[in-house]
Amino acid sequence: MVFRKLMAAFGAGVEVDTVLSGTSVRPGELLRGVVNFRGGSSDYKVEGIFIDLTAVVEVESGDNEYKSTYSFLRQQVAGSFQLAAGAAHSQPFEIPMPWETPISAIGGHPLHGMRLGVQTELALAGALDKGDLDPLFVNPLPVQEYVIAALDRMGFHFKKADLERGTLYGSTMPFFQEIEYYAGGDWRRYFNELELTFIAGPAQMDVILEADKRGGFLSSGHDAYNRFTVRYTDPPATADQALQRGLEAMARHRGWF
Repeated sequence: MVFRKLMAAFGAGVEVDTVLSGTSVRPGELLRGVVNFRGGSSDYKVEGIFIDLTAVVEVESGDNEYKSTYSFLRQQVAGSFQLAAGAAHSQPFEIPMPWETPISAIGGHPLHGMRLGVQTELALAGALDKGDLDPLFVNPLPVQEYVIAALDRMGFHFKKADLERGTLYGSTMPFFQEIEYYAGGDWRRYFNELELTFIAGPAQMDVILEADKRGGFLSSGHDAYNRFTVRYTDPPATADQALQRGLEAMARHRGWF
């Protein structure tokens, strides 16, 4: 374990280390771990321990764009207790992951462009001190994996992923994820790029597609949208068919498709 010293400004010298039980988690699952503490040179009353789940989000402001860190879940995992000088203390925790938690890893590999993290907050001596940001790897739900694999089979090539500030219809998050692809295969006749967004819930998931359509004779390129719902109890073919219909609907323009 690697302990990090906190609250140096208060002379406490308390050290903390947060260890997650697994390397990854899925939306809707429990994030399990333990917060380990070691007291400093004096006795101190710890007023609370908090776990903060954060994400790096793209923010547009006028003609400018910058990155900002957003908290999408903050949960208290321990109340007040006395931490004796030099004493060790461990606090296990379980946090239900929001269903809309964005994906940050696929097949055990980090998703390029995504940054999610876990931050431990310690309330001590009337102040709140945050530790370092530990990476959080969120794998897709099985139905999300299937949609992603279907796009791969259709010839789309992954470009990057990011989080955009804003709240979509049906969502409770202050941001949404866009997984971006280059069009491939026959779809290159209709699209330049495709953006994929999931809005997941406990029983079903909305899939939002946005495509940059190619221009043609007497027409200009523009964006096209499609949105459909997949229930987790549906057979895999249902999502495949809905995805195919959605892409065809976006490609349909002046009888091209």
